[in-house]
Amino acid sequence: MAGLAGPFDPAKFINASQVGGIDAYTIDEGPARGVRALCVNTGGGLRYRILADRGLDIDQAFLHQYSLSFLTHKGLTPPTRGLDRGLDWLKSFSGGLLTSCGPFNSGPPGRDADEELGLHGPHSNMGATIESVVHPDPHAGRLEMSVTGTIRYGAFYGPCVQLRRTITSRLGANSIDIVDEFTNAGNQPAPHAWLLHINFGYPLVDAGAELCYDSPRVEPTDAPESAAHFKKGVDYKRIPGPQQRHRGPASAVAYLFPRPTDRAGNTTVAIVNRKLSIGVAIDYNTRQFPRLGNWQHFGPHEYVTALEPMNGTIAGRASDRARGLLDHLAPGGAKVYRYHLEIVTDRRRLDELRQLNG
Repeated sequence: MAGLAGPFDPAKFINASQVGGIDAYTIDEGPARGVRALCVNTGGGLRYRILADRGLDIDQAFLHQYSLSFLTHKGLTPPTRGLDRGLDWLKSFSGGLLTSCGPFNSGPPGRDADEELGLHGPHSNMGATIESVVHPDPHAGRLEMSVTGTIRYGAFYGPCVQLRRTITSRLGANSIDIVDEFTNAGNQPAPHAWLLHINFGYPLVDAGAELCYDSPRVEPTDAPESAAHFKKGVDYKRIPGPQQRHRGPASAVAYLFPRPTDRAGNTTVAIVNRKLSIGVAIDYNTRQFPRLGNWQHFGPHEYVTALEPMNGTIAGRASDRARGLLDHLAPGGAKVYRYHLEIVTDRRRLDELRQLNG
């Protein structure tokens, strides 16, 4: 086949893996031994790793030599439901570009409807059944690559919920499209919370980098650090260097309500590092995710900020229920979330993202 397929000339290679694609493997060393992973190379400079045994979340992500995501000291570990209680979720939190929280609760541990709930729900410690891995084939004119899998949650007597997640990239492009399709397979309503912990780390996160969004409302949580940080006169969109006051668990967190850019409710938020000429834009729908959390934790060595689209709050399920904010999946009901991550290097596009701040 002569001519161009996207940015690649198929006449100059015979194996598509030479320009990009997906490799599947099982980690065989260290604490993560036995975890199934799929490494996606878009061929445009973006490489990221999907964890089949951790809810099809994404941990490592690089643009060329630059890491985009935050990784914890402990790093990746196998899934275990033994960490469903209290704050034990933190013991297996590896950071990563995407850690999903839910699907029955997100936020702190507590009790709701006579059920004991751990931090951020069971999703991150659930293995997926892989439905398909679609490889790109430039010789056939197919540039898309994707991974689709299902995760089943619940118990006998319910709730019984299934997630079907598809992650798609295009050969030569530095972006990730994700579709999360939830179905209540059970015979009773299921409480539903879904939060995307999109975690950015060094060197993307560095002094002078900026968080970019147009939010007419900014609501800090009740924590003293949140109230002190997210207030008038503080440039909370500009990232500082490591902060001694953020040693340990101290963090600043606020709810943001980004302005939709169209009648359908879509919006864009981002982080931009002009020194590296790299940004990450997140496109999502504000009707699917009415709130956006911004977590800022700039402790020495644990230096991270996250943008977190969510359908509820992080106050806990009982609080959301009492405030009328708790979502539910009806028996046989479904709910679909679509979101797009774009890694940006074009200076004009980076300036457009910075203009979200006015």
